Amino acid sequence: MYLIDTNRHGRVVTDAVVNQSIDNYLVNDLKLPGHGLMMYVNRPAVIVGINQTVTAEVDFKYLADNQVQLVRRTSGGGAVYHDERNLIFEHIINGDPKDGSTFGDYTVFAEPILRALAAMGVNNLGISNKSALMVGDQKFSGMTMFKNGDGYAAGGTIMYDLNVAAAHAALIPAAEGGHPGVASNRVSITNLRQYLAPAYQDLSIQDFRVALLCHIFNVDRLDQIETYHLTDHDWAVIDQRLAEKYATDAWNYGANPGFREYRQLKLASGQLHVNFTRHNEQLRSVALFGTVGTPTALAGIAQQLVGQPATPAAVRPILAVPTVMAVLGSDGVEPLVQALTEVAE
Repeated sequence: MYLIDTNRHGRVVTDAVVNQSIDNYLVNDLKLPGHGLMMYVNRPAVIVGINQTVTAEVDFKYLADNQVQLVRRTSGGGAVYHDERNLIFEHIINGDPKDGSTFGDYTVFAEPILRALAAMGVNNLGISNKSALMVGDQKFSGMTMFKNGDGYAAGGTIMYDLNVAAAHAALIPAAEGGHPGVASNRVSITNLRQYLAPAYQDLSIQDFRVALLCHIFNVDRLDQIETYHLTDHDWAVIDQRLAEKYATDAWNYGANPGFREYRQLKLASGQLHVNFTRHNEQLRSVALFGTVGTPTALAGIAQQLVGQPATPAAVRPILAVPTVMAVLGSDGVEPLVQALTEVAE
């Protein structure tokens, strides 16, 4: 196993959109043979699974007010909150690593993490429900995987001193149904800091990262680990993939199961995200979400639009009533009419 350095020109990258896209580049494009491991830190972000509906997972007003990124990964699993006191690890496998690693086997990828944490003083470690890393009966990491050909990535979080209150505020309670896609399973979570030996309890997140990696690779210093450093060419391709897909709102906000189209509207009262599907010139499904109005109010407007002809003559009268305009604002009606009725080129 070797280390993958995700710094850019020697500087730490904490942009969650960028970090989340690196594994896709390594698996889909670079395809370094063998078994690599990368470990990084994100600034505040909510990461949702590829099959999740964001309206069922996040509080958009909290995200906007607190500058929390929303990022969609290309693997499954539930929504998780990251911040600067939380580590993310990812195993990157291409071809036969000859170390027993197997796609779908979370235990083989959890083992180096659990072994290192045990050496750092954490007791009663284990894995539960296939992919949850536990200390006692509380979860400190959720793992997920994705695969492309002979390559795949398997990773998860390591909660060192995560702001749990912020996590609870950013992630809404589990939905009771009615949303397409996979809902998150909210469980009791805990930070590891309190369980570590005293020498590891007051570290910066980067120092904790270094200590953990040294235990994983059984070395005294990071420069003793075989390391692949991302090159300028690597970053150029990563930047291209970000521009094409991973940094777009259409991917992070709009790629929700059950919808074919997405628009984002910037209104005087905030952002409005619009998911919808048109079929035979009719609006078959509509979802409105964002910082404009409450989720309940926006859902009520969307429900009125479902089943209507996708024409300005049908949509405008629904939106141009006082109760709806009170939610959207006076500047919101025509942009939403246009978004729902114009065919994208």
